[in-house]
Amino acid sequence: MTRPMVSVPGRPFEMGSNTHYPEERPQHRATVKPFNIDPCAVTNAEFAQFAQATGYETTAETPIDPDISSGMPPEFFAAGSLVFRKTDGPVDLSDFRNWWAFVPGTDWRHPEGPDSSITDRMDHPVVQVSLHDALAYAAWAGKSLPREAEWEFAARDGVYTTYPWGDELTPDGKIYANTWQGAFPWQIEMVSDAPFSVPADAFEPSRYGLFNMIGNVWEWTLDEFKAAHDPGKSCCTPARAVGSTNYVVKGGSFLCAPSYCKRYRASARSPQEARSSTNHLGFRCVKR
Repeated sequence: MTRPMVSVPGRPFEMGSNTHYPEERPQHRATVKPFNIDPCAVTNAEFAQFAQATGYETTAETPIDPDISSGMPPEFFAAGSLVFRKTDGPVDLSDFRNWWAFVPGTDWRHPEGPDSSITDRMDHPVVQVSLHDALAYAAWAGKSLPREAEWEFAARDGVYTTYPWGDELTPDGKIYANTWQGAFPWQIEMVSDAPFSVPADAFEPSRYGLFNMIGNVWEWTLDEFKAAHDPGKSCCTPARAVGSTNYVVKGGSFLCAPSYCKRYRASARSPQEARSSTNHLGFRCVKR
């Protein structure tokens, strides 16, 4: 069941961080106007309604024209998408190709490959959606995608702490978000096999009434990725295309681990090429 949108008050706030990754710097004053935001990421059930009503085909379901991205490996042009694969043991963490694979036949209905299914996870966030797919859904729903400042303000929940609930990820051992628990990318203590995501309304809501702004799946925003201190290389996934614009994704995902990527924070951000899609990337909508 779709939950009603949440009204978020607008005001000035301190955006970014001077104490974490370079691309979050400098911390600065930003202002957002009041807006409404979905309490949860868009689910498979909601995206299915959109696809059925419109006949929309996602980026992953459509082969890419070699002329628009001639620098990609030939297999990347087929219809398909990127899938996380847990490794058998420790690997070089400087090369994310060790745990990502392009799998033909992967799409939002088959997020881990053509043999996978979302039948038992209609309440999970839809994944394997590009920025173009998220924008198409938002337009159909009469909504928009959040600006980075709007997303971060909502995720901060009216406080300036590392996490909406405080400065510790798991205070007193309590789990507040779906992040990687164990040695990345081969040992996970929470979930042993796909799906790695949890329902979009799992865990306790924030004070604003929002679910899973931290962890579970990365979420698209409308803003192009710009950072004076960072070249714009994604911390998490290869690009599906070469030479296209990167956009900001926020919130981290079930793949964020203390040993590799501590981007499960409101101020954290990562660039993602607009045509890319993965099984840990989704979105939620806003109305202004």
